[in-house]
Amino acid sequence: MSTDITVRHSPRAPAGRPRRRRRTGLPRRVREIVDAYILLAPSLIGFVLFLVAPIFGVLALSLFDWNLMGDPAFVGLGNYRELAADAEAWRSVWNTVYYVLLNIPVQTVLALLLALALNRRMRGGKVLRVLYVLPWMAMPVALGIIWSWIFDPKYGAVNRLLGGIGIDGPQWLSDPAWAMPVLASVNIWQYTGYTMLILLAGLQAIPRQINEAAEIDGAGPVERFFRVTLPLLRPSMFFVLVTNTIGSFQMFDTVFVMTQGGPGGATDTMNFHIYQQAFQLFRTGYASALAMVLFGLILLVTLGQFLYFRKRTVYDFS
Repeated sequence: MSTDITVRHSPRAPAGRPRRRRRTGLPRRVREIVDAYILLAPSLIGFVLFLVAPIFGVLALSLFDWNLMGDPAFVGLGNYRELAADAEAWRSVWNTVYYVLLNIPVQTVLALLLALALNRRMRGGKVLRVLYVLPWMAMPVALGIIWSWIFDPKYGAVNRLLGGIGIDGPQWLSDPAWAMPVLASVNIWQYTGYTMLILLAGLQAIPRQINEAAEIDGAGPVERFFRVTLPLLRPSMFFVLVTNTIGSFQMFDTVFVMTQGGPGGATDTMNFHIYQQAFQLFRTGYASALAMVLFGLILLVTLGQFLYFRKRTVYDFS
């Protein structure tokens, strides 16, 4: 009696190549997500601790009446009802919006003109870039003191220059009509160079072939700017508009140093009004309600900018 035995041999892996073992456990996509969150964990922890948590903390504090010393007293929406009827608070809202409207358009246009000029090959272009960015590196408090001297009505350089040509200069920081434009001009002088640098980087990222093709098609310099350059500059323009608008809504240093909210409340911005309520009048709950209104205003404006640029931003030139 014979028995046939069939032996099947599994194919051996080539020499030098270890056999791949089938991985067990989480699916590949889940592992990638887990690995990504592990790498992002330090930044996410900082984001939650120093941004998200303080926002909810201020929101909770806005529901209380607290003078930083006694026990907080819950008042619900009482602070918000008081704010709605507070003429000084609404004046600070208008002053802040007025400052943003003075600052952002002028700063953006000047920065764009400088970026267009420096985008051409010219002698000393690198030196000019450094000179334009230097004011942005200075401390706002120091700049505020220096510009207070410059706009001094009696001994300041501005009125001395105007007096040299027979013009009697105004009381710049004591005149409600001029105080806010002066503050905006100081901010424009400080941050135009930084904005120019971002826009210049955007201009240099635009492929030269696109402008050359438009020129071959007969487009002039103005037409190329509005139909080619400006649309392709939208990513950079979006960035500078969002960041500069948020920074302008939060303006505090220059007001604190140069005007203290005067004259007659003409430069009392929301951030300075929050400071007064919290650290001078010790109305922490009411100041928190003001801070939440400022947060909501910035959020609405930023969302509006996101929606406007959402379908108007071009990232791919291929």
